[in-house]
Amino acid sequence: MPVLSIVHPRRMEAFVFVFVAILLCGCVAAKECTNIPTQSHTFRYELLMSKNATWKAEVMDHYHLTPTDETVWADLLPRKFLSEQNQHDWGVMYRKIKNMGVFKSGEGFLKEVPLQDVRLHKDSIHARAQQTNLEYLLMLDVDSLIWSFRKTAGLSTPGTPYGGWEGPEVELRGHFVGHYLSASALMWASTQNDTLKQKMSSLVAGLSACQEKIGTGYLSAFPSEFFDRFETVQPVWAPYYTIHKILAGLLDQHTFAGNPQALKMVTWMVDYFYNRVQNVITKYTVNRHYESLNEETGGMNDVLYRLYSITGDSKHLVLAHLFDKPCFLGLLAMQANDIANFHANTHIPVVVGSQMRYEITGDPLYKQIGTFFMDLVNSSHSYATGGTSVSEFWSDPKRIADNLRTTENEESCTTYNMLKVSRHLFRWTKEVSYADYYERALTNGVLSIQRGTDPGVMIYMLPLGFAVSKARTGHSWGTQFDSFWCCYGTGIESFSKLGDSIYFEEEGKDPTLYIIQYIPSSFNWKSGKILLNQTVVPVASSDPYLRVTFTFSPVENTLSTLNFRLPSWTLLDGAKGILNGQTLSLPNPGKYLSVTRQWSGSDKLTLQLPLTVRTEAIKDDRPEYASVQAILYGPYLLAGHTTGGDWDLKAGANNADWITPIPASYNSQLVSFFRDFEGSTFVLTNSNKSVSMQKLPEYGTDLTLQATFRIVLKDSSSKFSTLADANDRSVMLEPFDFPGMNVIHQGAGKPLLIADSSHGGPSSVFLLVPGLDGRNETVSLESQSNKGCYVYSGMSPSSGVKLSCKSDSDATFNKATSFVALQGLSQYNPISFVAKGTNRNFLLQPLLSFRDEHYTVYFNIQD
Repeated sequence: MPVLSIVHPRRMEAFVFVFVAILLCGCVAAKECTNIPTQSHTFRYELLMSKNATWKAEVMDHYHLTPTDETVWADLLPRKFLSEQNQHDWGVMYRKIKNMGVFKSGEGFLKEVPLQDVRLHKDSIHARAQQTNLEYLLMLDVDSLIWSFRKTAGLSTPGTPYGGWEGPEVELRGHFVGHYLSASALMWASTQNDTLKQKMSSLVAGLSACQEKIGTGYLSAFPSEFFDRFETVQPVWAPYYTIHKILAGLLDQHTFAGNPQALKMVTWMVDYFYNRVQNVITKYTVNRHYESLNEETGGMNDVLYRLYSITGDSKHLVLAHLFDKPCFLGLLAMQANDIANFHANTHIPVVVGSQMRYEITGDPLYKQIGTFFMDLVNSSHSYATGGTSVSEFWSDPKRIADNLRTTENEESCTTYNMLKVSRHLFRWTKEVSYADYYERALTNGVLSIQRGTDPGVMIYMLPLGFAVSKARTGHSWGTQFDSFWCCYGTGIESFSKLGDSIYFEEEGKDPTLYIIQYIPSSFNWKSGKILLNQTVVPVASSDPYLRVTFTFSPVENTLSTLNFRLPSWTLLDGAKGILNGQTLSLPNPGKYLSVTRQWSGSDKLTLQLPLTVRTEAIKDDRPEYASVQAILYGPYLLAGHTTGGDWDLKAGANNADWITPIPASYNSQLVSFFRDFEGSTFVLTNSNKSVSMQKLPEYGTDLTLQATFRIVLKDSSSKFSTLADANDRSVMLEPFDFPGMNVIHQGAGKPLLIADSSHGGPSSVFLLVPGLDGRNETVSLESQSNKGCYVYSGMSPSSGVKLSCKSDSDATFNKATSFVALQGLSQYNPISFVAKGTNRNFLLQPLLSFRDEHYTVYFNIQD
């Protein structure tokens, strides 16, 4: 049987664990190993808030678990090794779990470096994301955050409660507060912001007062009766999920912010829930406890193993293991590719917790589980972003193309948790592939969920289909005070710890450091006695290299080793490593450049890593989807600006044939043309390949792209660095979102159109002249082929844009043909390409740069 190869010979209990999981998951009871009912968080919220009593009753009728064969549940670990008379004996169970298979705790793991010793450089994309998140954390009010906690504890409730999933009537209330505790602790460690320190300390103190008032150790924003329903398998929205967030948040306040009160609160809370679980197993059997775990419990096992690593209290170890969901982990232990239809973010945290079990106990079974799970998700269930899930669930393996029919693709929470899985695996193995995954998922799956620098505006699902928009999903962008979805909680944590996976230490005779992410930052490496500074030249499509420089300020002369990751996406040809002017010999991509020396203040090490454009097939093994591919530039996933269904690209023998970088100088050639109509500003716009005047759009929308044109000089040899260089020159207008096309006229009195530049001819060339209305700030566009005829917008926006010929010095005509020309409303991202399509060309830019604009991630790429 395959399981024998992964079970330690000294531990038959591990075999029992896997064997009973097979029994549970391989028979009719398999459907029970999920959250019941199989509903998303979104559905739960809609159900809870619905006024339709009939619908709610029908759903609740189907909630109850169908009784299953008692022998199946009886075989669940740890009941399997309990005699009949001891099935209710907590003392026997406690001793069995406490003593079973405790190996020597894991050794050789890379160490996390203290987050407070890492500082992100200002003006990098990571630092901007961190600052945006800090601003949001500072906006939130302590009284509003803990309003429902105080209400539950019977204390006075100053302030106003927040809405959304933190609303006083929502059963999941309190979960975001737990995330806030974690995020603020991580952010304080990252920034040392004093105002945030005061705010989070007040929050902990306020929660402590609630716990003291209740007096049992219980602490939540909802009453303990929710757990009565949980334990009797009655409808309730994931109370342990919320408790996990509160426990984790308080533990982070202790770990990262040094708050001793928070640790006391955690241990008191855990005592309360230890007693509850003990009572359930004593009153019923352990199978009732496992039955209740079909409701989402977050990372209860993870936080309890973390707590055990601090306290050494065996009660915490026992309780942690009772939250290791055996029917799911058993599938992974058997290496079964059978996670379809599981709620993704219910189960990823369970895997993270099992990884903590391996680190705490050294049990190799759990190392196998984490490794197999990561391989399974990456090979069969992941997008080009590194993310996973569709409508919160896993679909059939290698059927990702089906997921693109909806906008509810990558759930942000799943990316947050998959990063944890990969981080553990990297620390165990030092394998570059896990660091590469971390880079990809962080860059595309995390940095993509903020709406620019708008504090507190994030998304739940990251759409990855055809002509989709982050603003046009089931949730759209959230709001600062009335959303508080699960992904808001993980979002504020993610943006608070952007510096936590750049550097890792290895213990040994000589200090050793692994540098696995190239993010502008400084690191005070205390064990290596060096202050290390990492600068990164902003990546651009016009310069196909990642350029990184390291300088050093040693505290004292100590021999140490630095290991620099060479990403799998780069090439050895063209790669350079230079130390003080001397070229270093580099290994192949996917390995490390290792340098050992006594570092001095004059040392300078630079890396030049080639960035290449490559395609990556969608994870779908059906032949009809073989041409569906994503396009990446180094770690950056590119998306094409498009509002229609056209997604066909024509690739040549090499990338140069079909995709070309946009020069940085092109930004100086971008312009928008404005006119005022009755007190409102309108702008010349490409509207579905026709030209019209549209009201000035909000930044980051499709209209900002459509209202931007690139001025192309007819004489390509002429200098063009500012708009003034185009005055009195023959120019063509290329729409920003339709590269390779031009504005053309069809003759006097006819509307302007957008057409392929190869078909425009003289009708696409205009002379840029001073505005006919005589104002210094305006320009007019005269047709070169029809002298005396100008681009004319009429006296109202609805009159359209056409070519009109001047017959006299009519002031109305002069006004209608004069526009204020300013810098384009849109600008090219430094990473911008033009991809040649079958029917049109596409502007490609990083997915993380999109706000509300429509885009396509996967293209039909034909040779």
